[in-house]
Amino acid sequence: MVVKSSMAVMVMMVVVLVMVTSGVNGVMFHLQPNTQKCLREEIHKNVLVSGEYEIQESPGQKVDIQVTDSKGHHLYLKEEAETGKFIFNTEDYDVYEICFISRVPPTQRGIQQEVTLKTKHGVEAKTYESLGEAAKLKPLEVELKRLEDLSESIVQDFSYMRQREEDMRDTNESTNSRVLYLSLFSLCCLIGLATWQVLYLRKFFKAKKLIE
Repeated sequence: MVVKSSMAVMVMMVVVLVMVTSGVNGVMFHLQPNTQKCLREEIHKNVLVSGEYEIQESPGQKVDIQVTDSKGHHLYLKEEAETGKFIFNTEDYDVYEICFISRVPPTQRGIQQEVTLKTKHGVEAKTYESLGEAAKLKPLEVELKRLEDLSESIVQDFSYMRQREEDMRDTNESTNSRVLYLSLFSLCCLIGLATWQVLYLRKFFKAKKLIE
């Protein structure tokens, strides 16, 4: 009984932890005729990303969807989209962009269309139910697997934050060094200019016989 209670508590902790650290984003917006609306997000390297979208139907109007990175590589592209899903794995830390492009014939007066988009990344993008069925895992084992992946994701996030902190510190130190060298150079220039002015004025006054 004690073992079962402990395992139940562990499962509850897993569910709460997953809910708190959920990587699910949902958005709904209106797309105007013959316009383009893009959503951008910075995502780490080696992160699984999935998305579901639904576009309000309108006779004669077409909406294309494309997912690209900052280099312009198409990770997903579909013309005349209505509803669908996409999934990809990030190769580098980059800014990824999801664009919805409205196309309306010139002879037709278009109307705004409602677009719903839900994206998941990291642990939430994985389908643990199908994984459990394929590996014949018990529900508790599936939740433990989810917790293990979630822990790895948190460790990676902390590692990335520590790396960013080190990079920022190195940048600050480099900037401070450059500012110091520039200040010393400016000071030397001012001292040299002041010395030259004193010597020049002294020579000028001697030439005018104003001083001996």
